[in-house]
Formats: sequence, structure tokens, C-alpha cells
Amino acid sequence: MSVSENIKAPQSAFGAFFTWGMLWLALATAGATFFFMDGLEALLRAWQLPEYSHGPLIPILSGLLFLRQLKTVPVNPGPVRDRWVGVCVLLLAVLFGSLGKLSGISDIVAYASIIWVGGILLISFGWKTGKHFWPPVLHLVYMLPLPDVFYHKMSNFLQLISSELGVYFLKLLGVAVYLEGNIIDLGVYKLHVADACSGLRYLFPILSFSYIFAVLYKGPMWHKAVLLLSAAPITILMNSVRIAIAGVLVDKLGLEWLEGFTHFFEGWVIFIACILLLFLMARIMLWMNPQKMSLADALDLDTDGLWDQAKRLRLVQPSTAMISAAGVMLAVALAWQAVPERDTQNVSRDTLQLFPQRLGEWQRIGAAVPLAPEVEAVLQADDYLSINLGHPDHKVAVGLFMAWYQDQTNGGVHSPEICLPGAGWEIAWLERSDISGQLGLTDPFEINRAVIQKGETRMLVYYWFEQKGKRIAWDMQAKVQLMIDGIMTGRTDGGMVRLTTLIQDGETDAQADARMLDITREALPHLPRFMPQQ
Repeated sequence: MSVSENIKAPQSAFGAFFTWGMLWLALATAGATFFFMDGLEALLRAWQLPEYSHGPLIPILSGLLFLRQLKTVPVNPGPVRDRWVGVCVLLLAVLFGSLGKLSGISDIVAYASIIWVGGILLISFGWKTGKHFWPPVLHLVYMLPLPDVFYHKMSNFLQLISSELGVYFLKLLGVAVYLEGNIIDLGVYKLHVADACSGLRYLFPILSFSYIFAVLYKGPMWHKAVLLLSAAPITILMNSVRIAIAGVLVDKLGLEWLEGFTHFFEGWVIFIACILLLFLMARIMLWMNPQKMSLADALDLDTDGLWDQAKRLRLVQPSTAMISAAGVMLAVALAWQAVPERDTQNVSRDTLQLFPQRLGEWQRIGAAVPLAPEVEAVLQADDYLSINLGHPDHKVAVGLFMAWYQDQTNGGVHSPEICLPGAGWEIAWLERSDISGQLGLTDPFEINRAVIQKGETRMLVYYWFEQKGKRIAWDMQAKVQLMIDGIMTGRTDGGMVRLTTLIQDGETDAQADARMLDITREALPHLPRFMPQQ
């Protein structure tokens, strides 16, 4: 065994259990804990939300999966020469973590910590053996909060499907009901399918459960795939059942029956029902299996010897790669401690309440329109303005809505593409268009142009995102630009502008479009006062 692979030292220095290898592993872990602290704190905050309350269980379950898999790996007392792949993975984790820390987006730091776990396993066992431990490492993904853009889009998608199925079940039960977006109209009562009832509260833990279920399952690979992929449709189905039950309770007993213990108990019943459906699917697939295994035989639930596997930590070798990993993590942790923390810059701007009363020939109609408290709570904007503007040559008004955020790292702008369907509007079509030529601008100016409808009412919508002087149509591009701005300047502010106008009977889309272009042309010069470019 070469010195570079195993730097020997008297074992008496640490006793019978603690070894030099464990010391270097512990130092690498300590350095990583300090370096990834921003991400770990973000995880703790996310785990306080109902959708991610299962998060603390994920590292424990991943650890148990790792120990079970380690039982199949024989002890290798000889030299391991393929550890440096793990060092490269660890350096990649440091790179991603640094980007997250520089941009102030702590979720990126949390994602990077999982890459670090994969790297330290490859360093400990080498590439040839360590690459097989990907199932427990991948399982750690289920403890992470989704990026805000993906979360709201998935939430909205699940709400729409659950609402439609829930109304279908209510009609089967003979309940008179009408669906408008995510609002279930029962006549006397209106039941809103809020975020807490979107199914995400169950989807994330059930996805984690189905992943473990698929890993432990001994049946054919296509069985594993079915069990893994079935978590989402099962959750949507059972959430629709939950909505139907809520609708029946409201219709028969009143809205107050959804509060308190009944709401909580109903949720747990649905969650357990989803788990039972997974077991039922596994049982049905086993009946179709020629080997005719029982469910107990198909699920490898043997937990004997896990403590013996945990004691194999003392066999970790103090290799050059492990010592390098410890040195790198301690160095970057100390380096970041020395870097002064960048506070979110207080950008000089005027409040949106000072937005002009007139934009050319366009003039405000009435006072600003306040948002409903529940909508304002979801928006979480630091400043917003909702007004209507009229023009003497146009019979139809234009609605102008603007929202601004001082710091978007913990949320930020919500796309109308997400909000409008939940309010009952159907997006007939949506496209991204460059209107710079129509406005006489030299720089590109992309917007989202959409036609939405509710029944026979149709509206034209323009919206875009303001990100430090850049006008962006795609929400994902806005998030990338947010990260770049955070790294380069420390600024994480930004906003969104939305224009809406009714398309009258007999009016063409082009006529409504001309109206929107006119007011956009008048409004643009005023925006830098309220959404600073520099």
C-alpha cells in the first residue's frame, strides 16, 4: 500500500474506534457544514412549510438506504486508486455553492451540498465502488425546496387538474356545482382550491416514499418504473377525492366544517390512502409476475446489521484525496468567513404610488385598486400598483399592474401565466414577441402577449419582467439574470409590469393590440423612476 493511498499513524492516538481516516473525514464534513451553512439554513426554513415538512426525514432515510446498500459491498483493505474523480465532484460542489453564495440565492447552496455528498462518497470508496451509491444520494433531492418558478407552475397545474376531477366526482354524487378556474361554485358557497389543497403537500413525501419503494422492490425494472412514476397521478387522484369530500361537507354542513381538526384529519387520511394505493399497485403487478413472489418477499426490508455497517466508518483511509478534500473544505469555509457579507442594496427609487396620473392622452380612472388580502399575501411584493387608464379616443380602458421586489432571492415575481388560470381565466394563446420595432426602439424588447378568456369575455394581456434595466419575457431567463445581477452587483431587486384590456365584441385583436402598444409607448419613459435600471 503506497503512502499516497494510506498515510499510516499509530492507532493508539485515537483508540480502538477513531482513526486518522475518520479525523480527515470529520474535518472535511465540518468545513462543508460551515461552507454550505446558507443552504442548510434555507432547508430549515423550507422544512417549516407544510409542503416540505417531510424534509428532516429524507437525510435519515437516505442514510439507511446507504447502509443497506453497503452490506453488499465487501471490505476492501487494499489501495484504492480512483478517488480523484470524487475530488473533482467535490470541487464542482464548491463552485456551485460559491455561485449561490455570491448571488445570495441560498437554495443553490443547498443543491450544491448534495453534489458534495456524492463527491465525498467517491473519495471514500473510489469511483469503481462509489458510483453504485447513487440511489441514496439522489434520494436527498426530495429534501430540497423546488425553485419558486417551478413550484408555482406545478402547484397551478395540480390545482387545475384536481379541481376538474373534484368537480367531476361531485357531479357523480349529485351535487350541483360549477367550476371557474380553481373556484368551485356550490351556489350558496364558493370553495377556493388554495395552495394548501393543491396536492403538493402530499406529492413531495409520496414521491420520496415511492422512490424508496422502487429501490427496495425486487421485481422487474418496469415494475420499479411504474411504482416510481405512479406517485404523481395517485396524488392528483386522491387530492381530487379530498376536494370532492370537502365540497360535500360544504354543501351539506357549511363552510365551517373544513376548519380545524376535520381539515387536518382529512389530509392524513388521504395521505395514508395514497400509500396504500402504492402497495396495492405493487401487489397487482406481483400477481402478473411469473415468479409469483409475495409482497413481503418483493420488498427487501431487512435491517439487520446496519449498525455493523455504520462502524465501517473507522475503515475510511486517510488517503491523499481525503486529506485534500478536508483541506479544500476548511480553506473555502475560512475564506468565506473572511468575506464581508453583502447586504441587499437599498436602491434609490420612487414608490409606485407616485406613478403619474396621466400618460400622454391616457388618464387614470378612479383610485388605485387594492388587491384582496389573500392575493396580496401570495404576491409578497414590497410595492405594487393596480390602476385603470382611459383615453378619449378609446371606449375601453387599459388595466396597468406593477409589482416591485427589493429582494427576489426568497421568492420574487409571480408570472401572470400562473395566476390568471387560477382566477378562472383560460389562456387561449400565449406568445413571446419583440415589439421594439413597433415602439421605435433600437434595443430588443420582448414581451409576453396573450389572449385570455372567461366564458365569452376575452382580454388581451401584455406582461414582462423588469430586471435591472433589462426587459425579459421568459420567467426562467429572469431568474438567471437575477443570479447574474446578484453575483456581479449584489442587487437582487426587480419587478413585473402587466397590461390588460378587454377585446370588445366586433373588435379585432389587432385593434386591441394597437391600444396596448400606445399605452406601452407612453408608460416606458416613466418606469426607471420606479424600477431602477442602474
